[in-house]
Amino acid sequence: MRADRARRWQIAGNRLAGIAFRCSARGVHLGKRRGGRALSLRFSSGTGFLNNEWPVLCACVSPSTSLEAARQALTGTFDWDVLLEAAEEHSVQGIVAKRLEELHFENVPQEAREKLQSRMRAQHLFTLSMTAELFRVLNDFSSAGLEAIVIKGPVTSLVAYGDPALRGFGDVDLLLRQKDISAASQRMQSQGFVPSVTDSAIAAGKIPGEYVFKRPGTNRMIEIHTEQTFRYYPAGMPIEMMFRRKRMLPFDGREVPALSLTDEIVFYCVHGAKDFWERLMWICDVAAIAKNRPEVDWNATWRAASECGAGRMLTVGLLLGARVLRAQLPPSMVETVERDQGAARLCAQIQRWLPYGAGAPPSLLRRALYRISMGEGGIRGLNYLSRLSLSPTEEDWQAAGTHQGRSWFWDTVRRPFRLMRKYGSNN
Repeated sequence: MRADRARRWQIAGNRLAGIAFRCSARGVHLGKRRGGRALSLRFSSGTGFLNNEWPVLCACVSPSTSLEAARQALTGTFDWDVLLEAAEEHSVQGIVAKRLEELHFENVPQEAREKLQSRMRAQHLFTLSMTAELFRVLNDFSSAGLEAIVIKGPVTSLVAYGDPALRGFGDVDLLLRQKDISAASQRMQSQGFVPSVTDSAIAAGKIPGEYVFKRPGTNRMIEIHTEQTFRYYPAGMPIEMMFRRKRMLPFDGREVPALSLTDEIVFYCVHGAKDFWERLMWICDVAAIAKNRPEVDWNATWRAASECGAGRMLTVGLLLGARVLRAQLPPSMVETVERDQGAARLCAQIQRWLPYGAGAPPSLLRRALYRISMGEGGIRGLNYLSRLSLSPTEEDWQAAGTHQGRSWFWDTVRRPFRLMRKYGSNN
């Protein structure tokens, strides 16, 4: 019975993925972007966007905005094309579409309505195809004795919004222990995926930003993270504790392994901090979990964040929700958040580049100061910056042509210079 169901999922997934891939080819955005993109001049220049479309976007996606407040925001003067472009850049089109649907698409131009509905159809199809892929991989890993946790993507969408297809995503992410990555890569290849990191690089001890596996001829990708690839926890990812606290989450007719709510929130704040909180989606997710999951133990969440050095990352994530989306802080966290003046300064800085998404990356100096402050400043912050600056990724091996060798020392030495070349020209 289970094998027959898995087979039906595979057939359906392959068909749906083909449809979703064609939708993507026609310009329907299905998930995250790798790197920034050139934004339209209407979006990226002047104060008109900040005064018109940006407030409307924030009102539409905030979990704390009433329907009446959203309706009032949508009666203002703004450009629908710019609003939808910003929603796409920040991966919140699904949330905007749901809010407009709740308002029965009042005063929404036909073209904008059709564009959003097309996007949601494509996202639902893509979610179905990736769900089938996820179930196959989890079944295969389980049969091989490999323990995995599903993170980000549809699971976060389900936890935050109650709908696995509402939140935009472009791949499925799994968390494994580093010691299992070689066996996991072999299993993924046996299922027909092509790895971004070769077996020889894994054997040589190379640690990428993530292990990406793509099914040829499709837009389906699985990313595997470990405690060593996800290096942005200031005191290290507490991988064993996260596996001990994991829970089984009902997901499309079966249960999948997911992070505990405590670890979900901390992980997401670390993830947002890692990428400079340049996407409104990440702030929405944290605010939505805080509002929609009253069972969260915030005292336990604060302890878990503090133990891995991510206390400031948690306070920044919550404070951004309050400042950008006017979300309410959890009552037990109000004093802690308001007491962290470093978090307040970071939020003010983030709010300057946030509206422009990945199109306005901070300069090298600003990035360095940001990392120090996010690592809670002082010696701890400097140690955090130093570790990140001297931890090579696949970009460093590829630039040096050392992706198969054991030249970790030279990769480490070259990394700061590559970062200076990449970000040094940003203003």
